[in-house]
Amino acid sequence: MKTLAHNEDQLQKMKSYPGFIAALDQSGGSTRKALLKYGIPDGAWKNDAEMFALVHQMRARIITSPCFTGERILAAILFVNTMDREVDGQPTADYLWNAKRIVPFLKVDQGLAEEQDGVQRMKPMTELPVLLDRAKARHIFGTKMRSVIKQANPAGIADIVNQQFAVAAQLTAAGLVPIIEPEVDIHCPEKAQAEVLLKAALLESLNKLPAEQWVMLKLTLPEQNDFYAECVGHPRVLRVVALSGGYSLQEANDRLRRNHGVVASFSRALIDGLRAQQSPAEFNALLDATIQSIFEASIT
Repeated sequence: MKTLAHNEDQLQKMKSYPGFIAALDQSGGSTRKALLKYGIPDGAWKNDAEMFALVHQMRARIITSPCFTGERILAAILFVNTMDREVDGQPTADYLWNAKRIVPFLKVDQGLAEEQDGVQRMKPMTELPVLLDRAKARHIFGTKMRSVIKQANPAGIADIVNQQFAVAAQLTAAGLVPIIEPEVDIHCPEKAQAEVLLKAALLESLNKLPAEQWVMLKLTLPEQNDFYAECVGHPRVLRVVALSGGYSLQEANDRLRRNHGVVASFSRALIDGLRAQQSPAEFNALLDATIQSIFEASIT
């Protein structure tokens, strides 16, 4: 694995430390939804620049909270707009590692294409080389990219896995650790069958990776307990992490506990209940309780 020299401590943390990943990478349309859930209505901003400034305030409030530390949180996934901003006078990624000992990741995909063959592939990443140069200059350790499976379609599922691993090879060559995220929609009518097809495609691609290449997998919590155990134990997999996928925090945690060796990478479930109007004490108490519940579910 071609890691950058200053990332060795981060690599060891991602390999073996207890904890979970905080997904703070809402972008595009999901930014507006995140702000609405946070208690900031549509009329509070006039344009995208003001919207992203508000969401950065929300993320900075989370990141600087005294309960948001590397003792329970392994890493945080950032949106590019967050990477390019500062927290407490430092670039966000530097603050995460220097002040909190939390490993910084970056969302690099440019969104989803229209559904075809029962899946949504990633849109072409036309600016990926430039973005990776920026990410390395900002001391980013790894990346995340997302596809979505809507139907148990063998050809579609095989295609998005192939697309993910092709881009992962570029990321590895750049010295970054890729998180591969082929999400199975929790409303997929044949979710269990889609997971069978996905696991087979993942293992086929993992078995072809060279010995020096690591990847991480971010997967929907499966219908069968410990379903991805072969992926958890695979020598080319640094970590298997789970997305909350629209499940409530309680259901996501319950499912996570039944999948040993898998840790959380929650987004909506992590920030659920947090509001701009809460006092610092209220905000930090709720965030602390949420972090503790996700941490406990992640160490089974």
